[in-house]
Amino acid sequence: MFLKEFEIRWNDLDANRHLANITYLSFASETRMAYLNQIGLSHQHLKQLKIGPVVFNEQLFYFKEVLPDDQIRVSFELEGMSKEGTFFCFVHNFYNQRGNHVARCEMMGAWIHLETRKLTKLPEALIQQFVDTEKTATFKILTAADTRLHGRVPKDLNLES
Repeated sequence: MFLKEFEIRWNDLDANRHLANITYLSFASETRMAYLNQIGLSHQHLKQLKIGPVVFNEQLFYFKEVLPDDQIRVSFELEGMSKEGTFFCFVHNFYNQRGNHVARCEMMGAWIHLETRKLTKLPEALIQQFVDTEKTATFKILTAADTRLHGRVPKDLNLES
């Protein structure tokens, strides 16, 4: 399992002096980017391919407080991916220095072409990198419909009234 370790800094805390919500998201993001870098999807490689990851949604589940002086390990696992690699779901589990499971982050997203600003497939060689990635026990092949399971759709403001 891919793990990245973090020390809790003063600015990682909220007013209750435990790990702030935004810090969980930041640690999850740093962990997934470290994993992508490890499998060859560095910032430079993504720039050459003219693709980037885009987040559709992230959900956090908290189990136990993380306090100052704690150390956190954050995992990266693949929960789902579409056959052509466009859509993905990553899971990050958070563990304290005693190995206690303190939180979980589930993130769904896709790859976007940075010039057309449209969703795009991954090159076959990169799909293989994800095929070889450690997966959750509930891994599934994703479809576009899976990205709308929560039933959230945009509703624009009527600015003409």
